Amino acid sequence: MSLRLHMLQVARLAPRSLGESVDLVRDFLRSRIDASGAGVDRDGKPDLYYTIFALAGLQALDTPLPDETVASYLRGFGDGEALDFIHLGALARCRAAIGAHDFADEVLARIERHRSRDGGYDVERDAERGNAYGCFVALGAYQDLARPQPEPLRMVQCLKLLETPDGAWGNLRGMKQGTVTATAAAVTLLHQLGLPLNPAIADWLLVQAHRDGGWLAIPGAPIPDLLSTATALHALACLERPLPAALRERCLDFIDSLWSAEGGFHGHWADDHLDAEYTFYGLLALGHLGVG
Repeated sequence: MSLRLHMLQVARLAPRSLGESVDLVRDFLRSRIDASGAGVDRDGKPDLYYTIFALAGLQALDTPLPDETVASYLRGFGDGEALDFIHLGALARCRAAIGAHDFADEVLARIERHRSRDGGYDVERDAERGNAYGCFVALGAYQDLARPQPEPLRMVQCLKLLETPDGAWGNLRGMKQGTVTATAAAVTLLHQLGLPLNPAIADWLLVQAHRDGGWLAIPGAPIPDLLSTATALHALACLERPLPAALRERCLDFIDSLWSAEGGFHGHWADDHLDAEYTFYGLLALGHLGVG
């Protein structure tokens, strides 16, 4: 199962926790797709990156997508010539969401130009070193466009060089301590490739949980956030580490504290905005917390 489909499978469990609020979330996500078929960012402007999450969120709630309108919007990007690395990955994911694979080989050829010399991927071309996020975007694009990734073990070598002294991963080589999102990305990638994972990684992730629920982005961060929480839960599921019952309840309380009656989720306690990205991560987190 691909990165995209695995997350979608889990997010589909979120309605168990949302209850009667499902319709509010569905309406909010619908409002995040404009008349042109584009997902919109926090300022209401069309953005391929945010389109990923609007589509995924609607799919998680078994809501029909405006396929023809979205397809028309995506066709405007052609083979992705004008797109940067992140938006190339977004184009692949959005096309997969509606079952379109236009220009698959051309898009992936552009993705591959971002392969770093150490076997990973970076937002810049011809980079010396790759990073965890770049590797996540690249593997996802290959899976979304139904093509095998060339030399995946070279990417694994890059991930090995991103390991940190505390037993986690950083997004860049040479970091002294890991970050939750980079560690979750590495765990998810290695799990996708069927490679063994050290159970101690789960111990490190659990230590990063905040006392009031949710996960910190880095050790010592002042407050937890929804992205770190959703990705940590996803990584723990890949590691097959059950969540302690008390932590599960605190995490549910944390996510509830980010909920808005407008139907979306805030990214953290100091975030005044709502968007499709954090709303999807809210669904992903609730899906994991509803298991067991």
